Amino acid sequence: MAGQELLRVNGINLSFGGNQVLSSVSFDVKKGEILGLIGPNGAGKTCILNCITLFYRPEQGQVFFDNADITSSRPHQIAGFGISRTFQNIELFSGLTVMENLMAGRHILMKSGAIASSLFFGKARREEINHREVVEDIIDLLELEAIRDKLVGSLPYGQRKRVDLGRALALEPKLMLLDEPMAGMNLEEKEDMVRFILDIHELKDISIIFVEHDMGVVMDIVDRLVVLDFGRKIAEGTPLEIKGNPNVIKAYLGTPKR
Repeated sequence: MAGQELLRVNGINLSFGGNQVLSSVSFDVKKGEILGLIGPNGAGKTCILNCITLFYRPEQGQVFFDNADITSSRPHQIAGFGISRTFQNIELFSGLTVMENLMAGRHILMKSGAIASSLFFGKARREEINHREVVEDIIDLLELEAIRDKLVGSLPYGQRKRVDLGRALALEPKLMLLDEPMAGMNLEEKEDMVRFILDIHELKDISIIFVEHDMGVVMDIVDRLVVLDFGRKIAEGTPLEIKGNPNVIKAYLGTPKR
């Protein structure tokens, strides 16, 4: 049900050596919500995503997902809970095709063992067909038909970003973490990516944490915003509230010299 809490980040602290990168960061994500996570470069946005997925282990604080404390879980368990992500620096299998990369996103949902899968008979064959049907739906949704059999390493940057989004979707997550999904794209590619993200949100009923530097895009598509600066949360609210927040303006534009 929309409005119920899906994710809660509670008092997260993280440091590397003597460098404090996150200080008591807390926020939540509601079911059916797109939450924007913004801030200047180095504010700690990707660090928060890495703490949610437990790639980084918070020194203090908790992460709750779907009414369960997942803070002590192992990183490989996160996908099984229903959390997927894209990466600022694309982390695809460049030597595999688009279809194979999308199928790799289904791995956590595959039940047949190695021997049964290698024989490709009976239950294993039916399971493979079912997974491929899901991937075909993703290919249609993200308009990847023309490149489905091409090696990912041969694709231009914008198309690889789209495949990265598709692989995260292939997991059938409850929550997607999108780390600058439009970085480095031209205007046309950005418009397409926004359309795909909104389609995923509306058609698949998936909640989203959206990290992005393009403020025009962010303000148009998110329901709420959390703003970080130097590892601290300095503001939270609707796009309209954030636009006029003096702390946010100061963080982005600086304090004018007198």
